[in-house]
Amino acid sequence: MTRVLITGAASGLGWALAQRFFAGGADVILVDIDRQRLLERAADLAAAAPERIHHYAVDLTDDKAVAELIAAIEADIGGLDVLINNAGITHRSLACQTDMAVLRQVMAVDWQAPVALTLALMPLLRASRGQIINIGSMAGWMPVLGRAGYCSAKAALGQFFETLRGEIAADGVSILMVYPSFLDTPIETNALGGDGRPAAHKRSTVGSIRSAGWMAERIVTAAKKRERRLFPDRLTWFSSLLWRLAPDLYQHLMTRKLASELEPR
Repeated sequence: MTRVLITGAASGLGWALAQRFFAGGADVILVDIDRQRLLERAADLAAAAPERIHHYAVDLTDDKAVAELIAAIEADIGGLDVLINNAGITHRSLACQTDMAVLRQVMAVDWQAPVALTLALMPLLRASRGQIINIGSMAGWMPVLGRAGYCSAKAALGQFFETLRGEIAADGVSILMVYPSFLDTPIETNALGGDGRPAAHKRSTVGSIRSAGWMAERIVTAAKKRERRLFPDRLTWFSSLLWRLAPDLYQHLMTRKLASELEPR
């Protein structure tokens, strides 16, 4: 039986992934900071097969809480086959109008937490010759106005795990980096403003906004094939290519498409 741990599992893409892995026969370990929503989600799945559901309410930026989570997984489950680092937050605010506390929070959740959790779970993943799936973003490859902190965190995530990939290749642990574009998930609904309060303006987007279910299906398919990277649509792939080959053109197009981000708030 495949054992899959998903962070940020109580909503959005994390919940869509939990449903699909569970439907595929996996034991699913749900991890989220929202205890009430987590209990509801666990109950939804447990109605069909309670023995295949485990859930832990954890603040992944709390080192002590993460250590307790690792101990619980070892005691309750005994191993792990797939780790999905999905939990994340974002902000919508210009860099010069964003408190450092907000930038630190985004970096802590989107980079530090998945790195710390992965390293702590590495013995279990090595034992199972398992798989790590990281939900990155096209913002990790190219700049996006109003998301300087988010872009930085996702870029750091990609660089860390691409380096780790080479270091653990001999252990049989594979890494899938997922680079979605704009998704219809609560991460944007709950985006922070520059002062740490909820962002007051709606997000600017480019291209189609995909559903969490659409994205989850593609991730599950890529995971089965043990793929290394997933650019799920042509816009994501083309934008990353444009940024690398013609960065000035990309900057011009981005500024035009996301001009509303530059308006006074």
